[in-house]
Amino acid sequence: MKVILLKDVPALGGTGMVKDVKEGYARNYLIPRGLAAEATAGNLRALEGRQRAHAERAQRERTDVEQLAAALEHAVVEITGRGGEGGRLFGSITAQDVADALVRRGVPVTKKQIELEEPIKTAGFYKVPVRVGHGIVAHVDVNVITTK
Repeated sequence: MKVILLKDVPALGGTGMVKDVKEGYARNYLIPRGLAAEATAGNLRALEGRQRAHAERAQRERTDVEQLAAALEHAVVEITGRGGEGGRLFGSITAQDVADALVRRGVPVTKKQIELEEPIKTAGFYKVPVRVGHGIVAHVDVNVITTK
């Protein structure tokens, strides 16, 4: 009997796969527990529709992330901090400070997306990597300015 797996089943397959199993296994175990549905023509069409919609949604999300990454690549963010001689800051610029500056510019990011290896302690230009999603990392130019 052919079934469509609705959930991941160990040693059988993952969600959305069409598998051929013994009729007793399907009727007594898989179907009653909601792990599978019988592979009728209507169920197969519905599965194809769900897979197509999922693929379109994933493509739209990837396009949005790529556009955001392109916008971030061209962005220059200025952050001011109190500092002394030689451009040394009294405190430091952290990932939270960079995230706050990007949010003020209208870019929705969190501090967990900012991949700052260590806090910035001197004035100058820095390229800060930002994970925007789907494995895409954008590099934002951060200009740290000291005030007295």
